[in-house]
Amino acid sequence: MAETTVLLLATFGLEVVECGGALALNARRGGVSHAAVLLCREEMRPQVREAAELLGVEVEFLDFAYGHVAPDVPSKKRIIQVIRRVKPDIVITQDPEHCVTDLDPDRRQAMILYLEAIALASRDFAVEELGLPPHPISTIYYMMPAHPNCVVDISPVWELKERALEKLEVQLRFTASVLKGRLSQDALRRLLPGVDPADDLAVGRALHREMDRAVSLYHGLAGHGSRAALAEPYRREGPFTLDRLTA
Repeated sequence: MAETTVLLLATFGLEVVECGGALALNARRGGVSHAAVLLCREEMRPQVREAAELLGVEVEFLDFAYGHVAPDVPSKKRIIQVIRRVKPDIVITQDPEHCVTDLDPDRRQAMILYLEAIALASRDFAVEELGLPPHPISTIYYMMPAHPNCVVDISPVWELKERALEKLEVQLRFTASVLKGRLSQDALRRLLPGVDPADDLAVGRALHREMDRAVSLYHGLAGHGSRAALAEPYRREGPFTLDRLTA
């Protein structure tokens, strides 16, 4: 079987770990897992690199600015250049349905940017300027979708994914600061017994562990008809083409 090249078009660095199970499994099987991150602050980049290295993922940062993401022609060319250079068989990116209701304006603009760049990457657009031939994308998967139609059993790499998350200390502290503003001290103590509420890193780490396990169990063991124990949910773009119905 030929090696599979998977490209994650990530809006934020955390997504490298959120899709880390599927990316790590592909790398373990001899495939290439590559992530291009649209937005990532300087202080977080070394941590994202460390997490990606654990998962077997090649990572690059595209240096877009927060609040300034737009599906303009120069931006499309930058994404097209990545696609044509990496030559992925599969692209993973954010879910169009989810990003519409997300309060972060960068997500909505990024989704248009990704999809139009994916379409243009396969055509004779800016071929001479970019110096790279067209590259069609046969398969797109949307991460953490509103309505998943498939899951990836990540049980074999669960511990690896958790170790990768541990590297993202900037993200963990940020999550703690946001969620501590939404949760009462009593709720925090009940949710995270034995964790010091004043320690943002410890709180963020424990909260992410709880949330990640809950999501993975919900789409795995607790999922109706799922055969996975711990799973990442995805929605594949377009219909599945089968030569027969399979059990």
